[in-house]
Amino acid sequence: MGEISQIPGLPGCYYLCKGDISVFLFFFAKIAKNLFLFCCYGALCDTGLHYDRYLREVIDFLEKDQHFREKLHNTDMEDIKQGKLAKELDFVGHHVRTKLDELKRQEVNRLRTLIKAKQDAEGGHEMNHKVLLKQFEYMNHMNPHTFEVEDLDKLIQSATNDLENYDQKRHEEFKRYEMMKEHERKEHLKNLDEEHRKDEEQHYEELRKKHADHPKINHPGSQDQLKEVWKESDGLDPNDFDPKTFFKLHDTNGDGYIDEQELEALFTKELEKMYRPNLDEDDMTEMEEERLRMREHVMNEVDTNKDRLVSLDEFLMSTNKKEFLEPDSWETLEQAPAYTDEEMKLFEEQLAQEESNLNQKTSDLQKQKEELERQQEKLNAQKAELHLPLPPGHQQHLPARS
Repeated sequence: MGEISQIPGLPGCYYLCKGDISVFLFFFAKIAKNLFLFCCYGALCDTGLHYDRYLREVIDFLEKDQHFREKLHNTDMEDIKQGKLAKELDFVGHHVRTKLDELKRQEVNRLRTLIKAKQDAEGGHEMNHKVLLKQFEYMNHMNPHTFEVEDLDKLIQSATNDLENYDQKRHEEFKRYEMMKEHERKEHLKNLDEEHRKDEEQHYEELRKKHADHPKINHPGSQDQLKEVWKESDGLDPNDFDPKTFFKLHDTNGDGYIDEQELEALFTKELEKMYRPNLDEDDMTEMEEERLRMREHVMNEVDTNKDRLVSLDEFLMSTNKKEFLEPDSWETLEQAPAYTDEEMKLFEEQLAQEESNLNQKTSDLQKQKEELERQQEKLNAQKAELHLPLPPGHQQHLPARS
């Protein structure tokens, strides 16, 4: 956790500190208590939102206001979603409001500059009005000068909505990553002769078997899995396992909850059974997808109020369930493919269409280039004719000077 992960071929949200997006999702789920406190301790990297910097700067200044900080601790999440916390902006200090006004003006100017640059890059064509307005959804763009209650409300709502969909987007991006990997493998095989193709396919199967040859994977969140963490990470006797003590040990920031980052940390030992960074058969992108699947599964089982946090009561309640004591076996990624044959077929058809479109554009550009070159040659010929010397005896007589 905290290690920078750069995954070639995937969208920008994969260029993050591992686990930090889950921290940010936690951060907004827990907005009623620690939303602003958490950010200011520097626990998160870029969220991937195009207004990330603005969001964090607003949070940083609001948490410095004593009145707002106190209200934050006494407001629940539903009240915040209904805009009750945003109304407290009217009572923050003048210096904070002044700074928020400045931040908003800077952000408006930044967006205007980006939109102008995009218009220039597209040949001056006017942008779609709906697309343009969507760029400003997280603020009241009708008032570009001052930061008001509506701005804070819009910022909270936009960030919450955008980040709530993050996990699903990550799954879709991972699916595309896996399909592209398979597509490239098959394309590589097509370029080999029969002998080398057989060797390559045999090597591929050997790598798959090596990856699948690992110790038993404990069901995430089960007694067996947590006892292994208790023993291997905490250095304690499994026979002395105590759920309440375990919870306190792994509530690393001591806030009374196990958040998504703290939860994902519990799966490291299980993931290390399947994935080793220096081996060809182990894909670290797949490891992060497995981590996400484990976290989602445990949250679905344990987080009864769906606030993306595990309280002590929720945790203790889960340890009395049959799923905790006698869990089913865990279905890993190699047992649960990320895509179906039909999805792969559609993906390859889409790639073929994109390649065809690109080839057509290339052909059209080449024809345009050739036509421009012909026109240039014609123009050069016309210029040359205008500057040819006149035949002997046809010199132009200039009028004599007076």
